[in-house]
Amino acid sequence: MASPILPGSGLGSGLDTGAIVKALVNADKAAKQGQIDRGTTTNTSSISGVGSLKSLLATFQATMRTLGNTTEPQFTGFSASSSDPKVLTATANNAAVNGIYKVNVSQLATGSKVATAAFDGGAKASVNGGAAGTLTISQSVPGGTAKTYDLDVPAGSTLESVAKALNDKYQFSGFSANVVTDNFGSRLVVSSANTGAGTDISLSGAGLDVDGSKVIPAIATKTSSGSVGGLALDALFTVDGLAISSPTNKLENTVSGLSMTLLAKGETQVLVTTNTDGLKASIQKFVDAYNAVANAITSLTKPSLDDDGKPTIPAALTGDAMPRSILAAMRGPLSESGTGDKLTVLAQLGITTDQKTGALTFDTAKFNKAMTEKKLGGEVQSLFSGEDGLLARMSKVLTPYTETGGILDTRTTALSKTKTKLANEQLALDRRIENLTAVLTKKYNDMDTLVGKLKATASNITSMFEAMAAQQKNS
Repeated sequence: MASPILPGSGLGSGLDTGAIVKALVNADKAAKQGQIDRGTTTNTSSISGVGSLKSLLATFQATMRTLGNTTEPQFTGFSASSSDPKVLTATANNAAVNGIYKVNVSQLATGSKVATAAFDGGAKASVNGGAAGTLTISQSVPGGTAKTYDLDVPAGSTLESVAKALNDKYQFSGFSANVVTDNFGSRLVVSSANTGAGTDISLSGAGLDVDGSKVIPAIATKTSSGSVGGLALDALFTVDGLAISSPTNKLENTVSGLSMTLLAKGETQVLVTTNTDGLKASIQKFVDAYNAVANAITSLTKPSLDDDGKPTIPAALTGDAMPRSILAAMRGPLSESGTGDKLTVLAQLGITTDQKTGALTFDTAKFNKAMTEKKLGGEVQSLFSGEDGLLARMSKVLTPYTETGGILDTRTTALSKTKTKLANEQLALDRRIENLTAVLTKKYNDMDTLVGKLKATASNITSMFEAMAAQQKNS
């Protein structure tokens, strides 16, 4: 802020009034300015530190969500691979058993697909003679009563508009429709995503009747309609020579602990092994994510030390209890026992806490031994990502800090208010100092003027007496 103090000596008094005013103002300002400066430094450092904590915990929780993903499990105890992934793909869960399984797929499960008789005029061909009607889709249910689905067909409908209406209404029921044009004209083709023998579909009404139990002959005619290519079929395959059928191509627990998807006819082998490398990689990700938080908290709270080991420069959150409380909360779940039969604590996998730094260490040699000799691989997923696993417990203890309106948000809000308060105090101090400077400057300028006048008067009097003395001497 500009100061009205002008440097230099007073013209009347010869005193450096600017320096005097400046010294008085600085003496008055020093205590409060020091308080504001210290508060601003601490506040700015704390805002930065809390921001770093929020970012660290957000990253940590994102990693926890990835590791705890239930659709793509990261801690499966076994891995499965197909020697020919074009025939089938396979994944294993913790109920799997090491082994090799020979699979021979002779037939895939198929759904029903039917085509109407051919229409002239392409996709814009009018249906039902242009009149309104109702198209009914009927789907057989093995051993049960057929299900029906009705679609209103307004007057003036075309093959194209019927297909669109059917897709809009029944796509989530597993039906889809399109218009296919062959040598005889355009046909409405309706497909079912439901597979397996006995799930054939038929159409009736709106001039689009199709008997789904009849297969369109290899040499079709304009009036040919019915199942395209063949009726719905079950998948047929063998596992180690045992004949099996399935209404779908997705197989769950046909072999204990394995999920397989049939993709094509052919032979393949499924190899199931302990997922040692995958588990090790996932555990290392957890350890690295935890240590990133632990090490950052240490750097945010530990001051710099001089050569004698004495603290010199404080860290962003030195003396703040919150970072340590976060670390203590995170350590809690690490020491709790899991619910597994054989695997209950992290130490069994070679994961321990460094008592000096608070970081985790991962002994891979001990981990490999736990996988090979103690056969703990099948319980690792439950320990980490089970219903009340380590990841869930870790997320629970951090929620009070990271949730909207939680501890970190509350601290950020309080620090922001403090920042505003300090800024307002600085403005108030600047205004007071500006006023004080103006008042003192005026007083010292007035004093200087008065002294100048007094000096001038004294000079005049001295000159008058000197003149009188000179006259007396000359007379």
